[in-house]
Amino acid sequence: MSLKDYNPPTTSSNLPISRLAPKIQEDLKISLKEKRELEVSVLRMLKAAIFNKEKEKRYKFTRQNPAERDLGGLSKEKQEKLEKESALNDEEIIEVISSEIKKRKEAIDLYERGNRPELAGKEKKEVEILQFYLPEQMSEEEIKKIAEEAIRKVGAKEMKDMGKVMGIITPQVKGKADMSLVSKIVKELLS
Repeated sequence: MSLKDYNPPTTSSNLPISRLAPKIQEDLKISLKEKRELEVSVLRMLKAAIFNKEKEKRYKFTRQNPAERDLGGLSKEKQEKLEKESALNDEEIIEVISSEIKKRKEAIDLYERGNRPELAGKEKKEVEILQFYLPEQMSEEEIKKIAEEAIRKVGAKEMKDMGKVMGIITPQVKGKADMSLVSKIVKELLS
């Protein structure tokens, strides 16, 4: 399959809570059957990133709860509890997806500066695939409105107040907007 032939899956990306991980798995199976190599590659990478984040969460959980660690091995009951505690919810999966998109956007920038348009194009297609699993992204106007409201609320007048403003904005736009765009808009409003 060439990159020009890629068509994202036709189902909705606005998934209810706790449906994102199974949706990714389902789309991976479909992509495997339809031999869409790029999509298979991206979804496998995404599943690996999610798995690594779950391992990290499981490690933190056992560190915070020493009673859950058992040198003789965990009982089936404790293993199930540990797996349940470390499973990522949709919000955490969206964070993983956003992180993977950010990595690819940085790679696109580097490839374009290095005069490698074919590699930049591949990364752009990967971003398209990953963005399919994010909630609908906010427009610049919506972000600007939220930023202006946060600036009024904090009483921010200069750049040194940016941290306070971002602290208010971040929970409202997390997963729904590119944070570099949010930061750029806040900087413009404060300067």
